[in-house]
Amino acid sequence: MAETCGMQVRLNWITLTKAVPLAISRGTTASVRRLVVELEHEGLVGRGETGGFETGHRAYAIEAVAAELEALLPRFASVEGLALGEDLPAFQALEPWLAPLSPPARCAIDLALHDWWGQKLGQPLWRLWGLDRAACSPTSVTLGLGEVERVLARLDLWQERLGCWPQRVKLKLGSPDGPGHDRALVSAVGRRLQEQAGTVSELQVDANGGWDLATAQQLIPWLAEQGVVLVEQPLPAQLDPDADAASFEALDLSCPIPLVADESCWNLADLLRLAPHVDAVNIKLLKSGGLTEALLMAQTARSLGLDLMLGCYSDSALLNGAASQLLPLVRWPDLDSHLNLIDDPFEGPELQGDRLLPSSRPGLGVIELSGSAAAPAPC
Repeated sequence: MAETCGMQVRLNWITLTKAVPLAISRGTTASVRRLVVELEHEGLVGRGETGGFETGHRAYAIEAVAAELEALLPRFASVEGLALGEDLPAFQALEPWLAPLSPPARCAIDLALHDWWGQKLGQPLWRLWGLDRAACSPTSVTLGLGEVERVLARLDLWQERLGCWPQRVKLKLGSPDGPGHDRALVSAVGRRLQEQAGTVSELQVDANGGWDLATAQQLIPWLAEQGVVLVEQPLPAQLDPDADAASFEALDLSCPIPLVADESCWNLADLLRLAPHVDAVNIKLLKSGGLTEALLMAQTARSLGLDLMLGCYSDSALLNGAASQLLPLVRWPDLDSHLNLIDDPFEGPELQGDRLLPSSRPGLGVIELSGSAAAPAPC
């Protein structure tokens, strides 16, 4: 912890454990270590969460993210350094500090500043941005890869967790067992959804880059026939931006359902690059580097007529509480990771059935639960 002129800066470790491990085309996750940045001044604590992650073509180790933050945070211990003009952070003045950081490191600082700013003004961010909380849509719930019966059992667990039948279900595909297993999963989950009398559920699929072009071209028309409403990241993301855009272009010419970019879309530049070839993009705060870029992406997407998905990794209610501030702008919310944790130290978005709402509390609207444990890291 560093402290100067009344400003306290802390970096804490937390561990998040999933009730049900999540399997996707690139592997299985049961628990993760995360970092929480705390900026405290005038009795207000702004918090931001971050963690390591990989997208197949890029990877950020949590240890490297921690080293970035440990090097930077002592500068924030100065009120002058934090640029507290008239007791509010001057985000523009901090851009030179934040620009060199990796997206996940920048995310933690960006969220902590936004949280402190909203608390100082006594309002949640969505209200400061002029958004309508009533416009929020139901979130999807995720079914990871696995044997058919286990995936169907996971769907039943979601119904128990929500207290209602989910209106939107995201099914992970790109099975290492091949497209035959993907077809079996879609057929089984589709039948189960149809069996729910009086409930109309959307079935979404996310291949997480697990198909090649020939497989995607074969499966997507069949998925449309099964009533699937969208396909997310069918092909692997590529570091070369032109090659990456070309892969979506190859699918866009004949895709009968909305095509969504996730791993390929990190920031506004990616959004503009992919806009001619996709129907929607999936914004995630760890990719965008926080809410500053994410809000700009959301506003630009709407101006271009692109739909929005808002997603998560293995995030707690803190990071999902931050993302939830954007929910009124989003057609396809996908913020369910904190609902699958057994040790979440935070309370964030409000849950009404399968509909998430950003909290009415100020800032990110997130509070730390009493008795939660966090291990301090020197900074």
